[in-house]
Amino acid sequence: MNIDEAYAELGVVPGASEAQVKAAWRRLVSLWHPDRNASAEAAAQIQRINGAYERIRLASAAPAASAGPAGSERSAAPARESKAAPGGRTVRRRVRLTIEEAVQGCTRMLRGRLVDRCSACDGSGELRRPVRCATCEGSGRRRSGWWRVWPAPDATCPDCRGSGTLPRVCPVCEGSGRQARLYRHVVRLPAGVRHGDVLRAGGGGAHRGGFDGSLELHIELAAHPFFALGDDASVHCEFPVDGYAWLAGAWIEVPTPGGLQQMQLRRGHTAYRLRGRGLPRAHDSSERGDYVVKVVPTFPDTLSAEQQALLERLTATGETPPALAAWRARLQRWERARR
Repeated sequence: MNIDEAYAELGVVPGASEAQVKAAWRRLVSLWHPDRNASAEAAAQIQRINGAYERIRLASAAPAASAGPAGSERSAAPARESKAAPGGRTVRRRVRLTIEEAVQGCTRMLRGRLVDRCSACDGSGELRRPVRCATCEGSGRRRSGWWRVWPAPDATCPDCRGSGTLPRVCPVCEGSGRQARLYRHVVRLPAGVRHGDVLRAGGGGAHRGGFDGSLELHIELAAHPFFALGDDASVHCEFPVDGYAWLAGAWIEVPTPGGLQQMQLRRGHTAYRLRGRGLPRAHDSSERGDYVVKVVPTFPDTLSAEQQALLERLTATGETPPALAAWRARLQRWERARR
């Protein structure tokens, strides 16, 4: 987190006064403190708030020698930040979609957890200003006691190891030098993505709840209970239909990636093609493949008395199809010849 991002995290303008920064920090802490906020993001958010406040405080307390020419507000710490990660990081994510989402396009809220070098202490686990050792009162030496009536010689203070100061543990990362935070970012996935596609998107920016960098999205298409994709951008679906409805040329509801659609059955046909209802041939292309439907006419294994009577009436009153009439004529000629 550089100094500009720290100001943005606290919601104050760069160069705000110390009082303004502290007031913004207190307001955000009261809002996000885990004792008051039960959301899953509270702990990560309070770390970011504390890190931003510490970054601004340390930058304000930096010695004048670290600044540029007179009147310049640039400090050494942000310069090192910009050189360390000029283009941000790349986060690889696997995104699993349904066939409907691949056909129509969709948006996804991606959430994740990133572990970075602590911005408050630059990954050292210690803040810049150490504290005075209370054991030796900053002298680095501690008396060991008395030998009879003579004082024993001073020994090196075991707490500060003779330096007179103790390192100040970073309160943001608790001395680990690492800082974990959660991110979330909405990405748009275009219509027409395929299994195995790799898409790239921005990370959204840390100041917006995302991260500084880019997303590398590896697309996977989940198996579907109805639909299957063809190599020519077509979508296929096979399902049973009532055999009598098929014979009667009835209208039925057909599942499509865009929802249910009316389709009329045609006696003698089991394959139907709906033009331009399949997968886009390229990402967000207006040219699409077809939606191919295959129906399987299904008849009951047993008939009720009423159904049987209706079939018998149909057999007796129905016209003889030409093919069946020709077959009967051939059969009669064969029978006469055989006699």
